[in-house]
Amino acid sequence: MGSPVEEKLTALKRYFGYDAFRPGQEAVVDALLSGRDALAVMPTGAGKSLCYQLPALLLPGTALVVSPLVSLMRDQVTALCQAGIPAAYLNSTLTEGQFHRALENAKRGQYRIIYVAPERLLTPRFLDFAQAASLSLLAVDEAHCVSQWGQDFRPSYLDIPAFVDRLPRRPPVAALTATATPAVRADMEALLGLRDPVESVTGFDRPNLFFQVRRGGQKLPAALEFIQARPAESGIVYCAARRTVEEVCAALQAAGVPATRYHAGLSPQERQANQEDFTFDRRPVMVATNAFGMGIDKSNVRYVLHYNMPKDLESYYQEAGRAGRDGAPAQCLLLYSPQDTRTARFLIEQDRENEDLDPETLERVRERDYLRLQQMEGYCRTQGCLRAYLLSYFGETPPERCGSCGNCLRSGVELDITEDAQKILSCVKRTGERFGESTLLRVLRGKTNDMIEKWHLDRQSTFGILRDQKEADLKERFRALLDQECLVQSPGKFPTLALGPRAAGVLFHGEKVTLWTEVPAASHPRQAAKAGSEAPAEADEGLFQRLRALRTVLARERGVPAYVVFSDASLRDMAARRPRTREEFLEVSGVGEKKLEQFGQAFLDEIAAWEQREER
Repeated sequence: MGSPVEEKLTALKRYFGYDAFRPGQEAVVDALLSGRDALAVMPTGAGKSLCYQLPALLLPGTALVVSPLVSLMRDQVTALCQAGIPAAYLNSTLTEGQFHRALENAKRGQYRIIYVAPERLLTPRFLDFAQAASLSLLAVDEAHCVSQWGQDFRPSYLDIPAFVDRLPRRPPVAALTATATPAVRADMEALLGLRDPVESVTGFDRPNLFFQVRRGGQKLPAALEFIQARPAESGIVYCAARRTVEEVCAALQAAGVPATRYHAGLSPQERQANQEDFTFDRRPVMVATNAFGMGIDKSNVRYVLHYNMPKDLESYYQEAGRAGRDGAPAQCLLLYSPQDTRTARFLIEQDRENEDLDPETLERVRERDYLRLQQMEGYCRTQGCLRAYLLSYFGETPPERCGSCGNCLRSGVELDITEDAQKILSCVKRTGERFGESTLLRVLRGKTNDMIEKWHLDRQSTFGILRDQKEADLKERFRALLDQECLVQSPGKFPTLALGPRAAGVLFHGEKVTLWTEVPAASHPRQAAKAGSEAPAEADEGLFQRLRALRTVLARERGVPAYVVFSDASLRDMAARRPRTREEFLEVSGVGEKKLEQFGQAFLDEIAAWEQREER
């Protein structure tokens, strides 16, 4: 038997097909192998699941993975079984008979990994099993759900420490998530009762993703143009409402796009069938509300298009991060209009997910939702680097420009708007710093209504001072003043504007305010590669498409999604390396011994046939 280091590297290659760990993974693996707790924050696609799956293979006993995501449980169990790792899930999708059989198998120690929903932990049957079992570790996925500061607070996560306390022996505990601000990370450690955890926060950057926001204009033609330019690619289109899902899906289908739909208004049977059509690439474009996608482990999604703005940046980054999970270049496009903000406010008011909270706590959660909505709107309207905006939100200090997002690559001119800025700031000050943007816009443009007259705002010296400006142009100036800290916005249902830290410098000391007037950047289907994508640029596109076709055939024969056979990134590496022997095939990223045994010869034969055609 080799050393622990040798064993983990051998298992990493044999079962997962990788020669080395990704950033942050090894620290978590080592912590769990040594019996220590761990806290891991890694962006979507960075390999969080391997952090507990690999130790589960090397430690005696059974690993429990707590997850709220039924789709993730099913997909990951399918992938683990394909890799030769016995695994199971226990959730509400099982019949009583299936649940009983799975639990009996678990009692006999037949599984190395079991996925379970948090609501089931303290049920008598499961608790009896857990107390008698030899548990190697407990992994808490989507651990941000324990925090009221998080975007998906779930009271059932607060039961996890009680479950751990009732075990005869406390296993090492790992808390993992993709998106967590510093406040949420602190809650994860405290509320889950982690003991001196090893922390692995790898950074939130996804270099292979190209971020872009398009403001204004007609959304449906923009979405159709974007999707029709990518006919062979799989993508997700997120919409805020069920009605919008229906409209967009119908328009795509009418245009010949193989799209399907997903929202809570469909029957469970139709949702399941449509999800499988998407997963198996029978309908590679999914139009959905945010009810779709949590835990979907589909690695070959090449774009995520947000037809509407989400309620917060955590949700946006998680949803956008479902593109490019294999590390190859992918697009993240958000279509924004001011109506999105009004829709998001309505959804916050109508939120019924946490009605079991007491009124004071519920109001506190909603106030935080309003604050997060402001930060989300700021992303949509910012003139600065989109990647920098996202990373700053999550507590990082990124470069001012990434050079590879829609804003950094836009073309246009920078305008000096200092004079207009001074007039706007003066209006805010003279009206008492107690009104919102819509009222201030009316004052500046000289428009009256009941509120203007009630507060005698039409008597202010700034009334009508910018009446020649279009409303849309003035809104851009407000956004620039917010971005450049000349204005600050209060949280809450009815936000107001006040002078920010830079306001005095602009009003009294000649500091300049600028606004970038842009010509929207064109789509950049391969632009994300500039940001450090792992996909090899020298991959032959024709051979890559042949290998994709072979993957589809093999996947259908086995009844599994295509990405379970190989990811797009593995196929591109294959098309670049062109292995000729089994030994060379093992050098391809994502190829382990099990996949070599199952699929190696078929792909070697396809590559050889391609090269023979090239020689003729």
